[in-house]
Amino acid sequence: MKKSLLDYTIISLKGIAMGAADVVPGVSGGTIAFISGIYEELVDSISRINLKAFKMLFSEGIVAFWRHINGNFFVSLLLGIGISILSLAKLIKWLLEQYPIMVWAFFFGLMIASVFFLVKEIKRWNLAAILTMLLSGVAAYIITVIPPLVSSSDQSLLFLFLCGAIAICAMILPGISGAFILVLLGAYHTILDALSSWKLKIIFTFALGAITGILSFSRALKWLFATYRNLTFAGLTGFIIGSLNKVWPWKQPLLKDTVNNSVIWEKSISPCQFAEITHTNPQILAAIGLAIAGFLVIYLIEKWANRIKH
Repeated sequence: MKKSLLDYTIISLKGIAMGAADVVPGVSGGTIAFISGIYEELVDSISRINLKAFKMLFSEGIVAFWRHINGNFFVSLLLGIGISILSLAKLIKWLLEQYPIMVWAFFFGLMIASVFFLVKEIKRWNLAAILTMLLSGVAAYIITVIPPLVSSSDQSLLFLFLCGAIAICAMILPGISGAFILVLLGAYHTILDALSSWKLKIIFTFALGAITGILSFSRALKWLFATYRNLTFAGLTGFIIGSLNKVWPWKQPLLKDTVNNSVIWEKSISPCQFAEITHTNPQILAAIGLAIAGFLVIYLIEKWANRIKH
């Protein structure tokens, strides 16, 4: 079906929401894409960028190539994502430094809502689905409590290239945050600082890795959803439940990056423990309110998307 200018504008707005989600560790742009109804088109369009497409470019021309890869969709979506990431990176960095409990509480609510959304996609609750959910949940929790692999002072351009390839695969999966993967790899603050300070060498290297990763991964992802859709959603639901530990608002720092003066490893604690350790107000009521607000954001996006579909 041919899309209008309004359709592409809406796609750009969805891209802005995806970009905002991907900046924050623990929140998935893929979830936003799925909720807003563009996920399958996104995966299908990415998988079309292959050798056949480039043969078409030389044999049939750029117009045929552009239609084959759904180019207008890509431009609209990437425009929104790019605007969001470049404009929000500095703001998100500042908010995480100044109001960490508030930010994490809001995104904890987002993640809880994402769980409810993903559970609805599991159509058959059999032993395989339950085991897949449990195993992925345990695996995700273990990942959230292990220390980062590399400090920012040890990061080469090759390492940042690989981070881009790995993180972009996570970014497109509903329930798995690419920024969260960057935190585990120890590269989150490096990339966030590069985006907010326009360090082009790092941005270009990371982007090149991301392009390489997504082109390699999209076909496998498309096949996985087509062949094992129920188990895939069970696994993603378990993963997001297990990774809720990562976005818990009250943390005790365990390790700091001396280069960026930022916390790179921490553990979840109760609000009461937080008050005892830090001698500050745990802001419980405000955190609960923002968690509810985060939940409602995803809920309203889903309702809006369903209304557009019908």
